Amino acid sequence: MAPVVSTLRAGAEAGARARPLPQRVLKQYLLLLRFYPVLTKAATSGILSAFGNFLSQVIARVQKKGRWFQNLDLKGPLRYAIFGFFFSGPLSHFFYLYLDHWIPATVPFSGVRRLLVDRLVFGPAFLLLFFFCMNLLEGKDMTAFSAKVKTGYWPALQMNWKLWTPIQFININYIPLQFRVLFANMVALFWYTYLASLGK
Repeated sequence: MAPVVSTLRAGAEAGARARPLPQRVLKQYLLLLRFYPVLTKAATSGILSAFGNFLSQVIARVQKKGRWFQNLDLKGPLRYAIFGFFFSGPLSHFFYLYLDHWIPATVPFSGVRRLLVDRLVFGPAFLLLFFFCMNLLEGKDMTAFSAKVKTGYWPALQMNWKLWTPIQFININYIPLQFRVLFANMVALFWYTYLASLGK
């Protein structure tokens, strides 16, 4: 019996190794998502947020016709990683979770109601939190925060509504719950690139 079990296990491991890398990565991600949902989403958010900031800096340097690696602010991606890991990932996880609880699919116009909660409540509050956290992580005082909100918050919120409204409609109503944060993170890669450009 033991040799048969051993042979089957070895065959399964060999089959797993024979899978293409993307399939193996996806399988591992799904396992992590199942057993450590908040931590997995936090880590994904942190990595993609940091990459968004890095990408913003590279684009800015290429547009100025300079070398992309010159004068990179290495603290920028770190700040975005901290925000993504401690705030964006966990908050988004619980928001999507409770949104389905607060407005179940059986409620009339549930899709529109969920979208309105996201766009008119969560979105503006989350953006303000982003501005506040970045201000703290940059070591600036409340005067700087107030000035940044006055000059940058409204344009950023308008851009948020333009970009995120159709995306969030799809995300909230058609993407499975466990993948909503990942879906939003992929779009946020470009969104954080835009937000980082506001600081330049």
